Amino acid sequence: MSDSLVDRLRRIDTCAVSDALDRLGLPSAVTGIGPRSVRQRIAGRVRTVKLEAANGRTAKHHLCTTAIEASDAGDVIVIEQKSGIDAAGWGGILSIGAKTKGVSGVIVEGPARDIDEATELGFPVYARSVTARTARGRIIEVATGQPVTIGEVTVADGDYVLADGSAVTFIPAVQLEKVVGEAEKIAAREGLMAKAAREGKPMSQVMGADYEQMLKG
Repeated sequence: MSDSLVDRLRRIDTCAVSDALDRLGLPSAVTGIGPRSVRQRIAGRVRTVKLEAANGRTAKHHLCTTAIEASDAGDVIVIEQKSGIDAAGWGGILSIGAKTKGVSGVIVEGPARDIDEATELGFPVYARSVTARTARGRIIEVATGQPVTIGEVTVADGDYVLADGSAVTFIPAVQLEKVVGEAEKIAAREGLMAKAAREGKPMSQVMGADYEQMLKG
């Protein structure tokens, strides 16, 4: 069931999903995180990673490797790197490994690096910012598969995500079917509005009461 829902989710944009989340009283879109390599919409089940400042601690293993190995084809790795340190939470060799595993993409709340390499590889990297600075000696992984905070949204391992050029939207696993259904209704209504606009209908009518009431039913 979730696979078919992910296919449906991928056909919608984050604006419609954000509106659906608003309508259902769920946390809305995370803004400011965008595509840094290929401009490709990604959707899938979330695998979470939390990073923190090293503060003299030694990493037991390279960050994000556990998440890649735990991922199934189609999953999206979501990384919290809110340490405030300019150090990459994702890099080029990780992109190769993730793409080889069939991961759909990565989303970093923080900096990522090796963006040119990811672009050449055709691997979607979404990040808050970019850097060339290594994680070594600066940040370490402290948890995989535990809740992370992206923007102001708490994201659990196994939730779902849709990301495109506008924003990143997270959907609790138990709400996936409901959110996708609501987003499809909103997208369909906006499609009719777009058709009316292309046909020359006055914009005051196109963007009138129907649009203002869209989130109410």
